Amino acid sequence: MGARNGKPIISEEDVEALVKTSDLDQAQVRAAFDAFLAENPNGKMKPKAFREMMTKALPKADAKKMEKHVFRMFDSDRDGFIDFAEFMLIFHIMSDGDMEEVLGKIFRVFD
Repeated sequence: MGARNGKPIISEEDVEALVKTSDLDQAQVRAAFDAFLAENPNGKMKPKAFREMMTKALPKADAKKMEKHVFRMFDSDRDGFIDFAEFMLIFHIMSDGDMEEVLGKIFRVFD
């Protein structure tokens, strides 16, 4: 990730790394990046935005507890935000299996 004229951009290296570590192709990675920027124009997701997204996506989950643990584990640079690369790591973990399997996997990691 980087920035050009103050606007977040995704580098070719980041695109290739995400293609290798996910089931997405280059176009899907770029589309996901654009969608992430549409919701987070500065390229960084705040804890509250993450909690709101998780509340919508997983209404039965404890989004506040999940937020705390996700930021502790995946905010790799400890800046208090999740950037696109960190978000894609979370997405990759959460997208494997049905909802029950994903929640089980997430909470096993958090315990």
